Amino acid sequence: MCRWIAYSGSPVLIEDLLYRPQHSLIVQSMNSTMGYEPTNGDGFGLGWYGDRDTPGLFRSTEPAWNDRNLRDLAGHITSGCVLSHVRASTGSAVQYTNCHPFRHGKWLWMHNGLINGFHQVKRDLMLALDPSLFAEVEGSTDSEVLFYLALSFGLEQDAPTAVARAVGLLEAAGRERGEPFPMQGTIATTDGETLYAFRYSSEHRSRSLFQSTDVSTLRQQYPDNPILKMVSDKSRLVVSEPLGDLRGAWREVPESTCVIIHDGDEELRPFTPLAPAKVSIPGQAAAPGQVVG
Repeated sequence: MCRWIAYSGSPVLIEDLLYRPQHSLIVQSMNSTMGYEPTNGDGFGLGWYGDRDTPGLFRSTEPAWNDRNLRDLAGHITSGCVLSHVRASTGSAVQYTNCHPFRHGKWLWMHNGLINGFHQVKRDLMLALDPSLFAEVEGSTDSEVLFYLALSFGLEQDAPTAVARAVGLLEAAGRERGEPFPMQGTIATTDGETLYAFRYSSEHRSRSLFQSTDVSTLRQQYPDNPILKMVSDKSRLVVSEPLGDLRGAWREVPESTCVIIHDGDEELRPFTPLAPAKVSIPGQAAAPGQVVG
């Protein structure tokens, strides 16, 4: 599996997010303590928002801990919205187009987990994509297909509903093919203004996910902490596993939950997949939201 972090708040040097914490994402790429595998060396990705209409993106198949370009870029880029991911492949090729985050327009997307039985349902899911998006899928991962399913269902207009519909579709397709627990994972997606994070699995045993607690409260408890001095009260992190052992700094995101963060305000909503109206229509071309058997 993989590890990731998502940041929203006052502009910070990316180096301070990726390298400075005690249990940083770079440390997790070598030694994850809560991941399915301790090493996440099958590539990495970094997405950030600046003064352009679309986010910057840097991805590589190199291990994150050994990439000097990443270290140099991180020491020179400041951003108020950052997504970063270190990858442990679940079977798909180690190649550039399979590294997260994925980008479409102003949206970024990353995922930790897998679609069980993906090879059995891949055709069904691909045919359910909006035709205008079909050719944009460049890699071979289930994560990228899930991103374009969510886009097909209106991610840019209503992200929580679009993700619920995408997960509902893949669950229906998987169960139609005999897979009892099709979905496993945590997801982060953003348009640079609002950050969305999801924790869900079909068997309700999801991969780990944590969110940071209120910065102002922590600053009162730890007035000498240098990292807390650098960020504003509106700063928030969502992570696969805590970046340090500071007491009270992290709380676990509950099972089947959507986290929404905008301008320092956060909301937790129950997350329930929305099943499609139809699952299987043999021999008929698919429209978005409809699975062909």
